Amino acid sequence: MKTLLILGATGQVGQELLQFALQHPDISRVVAPTRRPLPAHAKLDNPLVDFEQLPEDAAWWKVDLTVCALGTTLRQTKSKAGFYRVDHDYVLAAATLAQRAGTPTFGLVSSLDANASSRLFYLKVKGETEQALGALGFVSLVIARPSLLIGGTRGNARPLEAFGLFLGQHLASLLPRRYQAITTRQVAHSLLEACLSAPAGLHIIESDQLQG
Repeated sequence: MKTLLILGATGQVGQELLQFALQHPDISRVVAPTRRPLPAHAKLDNPLVDFEQLPEDAAWWKVDLTVCALGTTLRQTKSKAGFYRVDHDYVLAAATLAQRAGTPTFGLVSSLDANASSRLFYLKVKGETEQALGALGFVSLVIARPSLLIGGTRGNARPLEAFGLFLGQHLASLLPRRYQAITTRQVAHSLLEACLSAPAGLHIIESDQLQG
């Protein structure tokens, strides 16, 4: 029986992760720090936090595995600096505290084609986050790189994303498997199971592998 920390439990993939974790027979306790309260559950510990000032000495940082689905959009943050703050700085701050507390395994929802050398800002940030996590010293680091996500709700839909999803769903047979849209449920399930059984080292799961 393992304990799990979920970062970003109110997001699209994070909500799916939370539901899988609460129902999983191998998970005895789920810690999900959020800014607003989650529905109560017997297995859930839901500390309310401000990601700008995370509690460094909280006992709940020490778990068997941490899975991170934190993320935002440029439209929400209205600046590249704001996006970087959430998708890089928040992730690294929380991961550092988990690693220092003795958490051996960390899983991340990243992005297809994440690359710290990319000329595209979004993919560059995702790649830099992956690199920084790799330097923290987790026993096991599992990175999921999904393509366009289907599922969940988003209060401020993005036209380009919606167009991409339309193409991804209706022209799927014409696209290579790694570029086909994938459900948030598939990503959450594959990443959680991979983290629960991850051996030592770095493990990258590309989008086609997440589809099973």
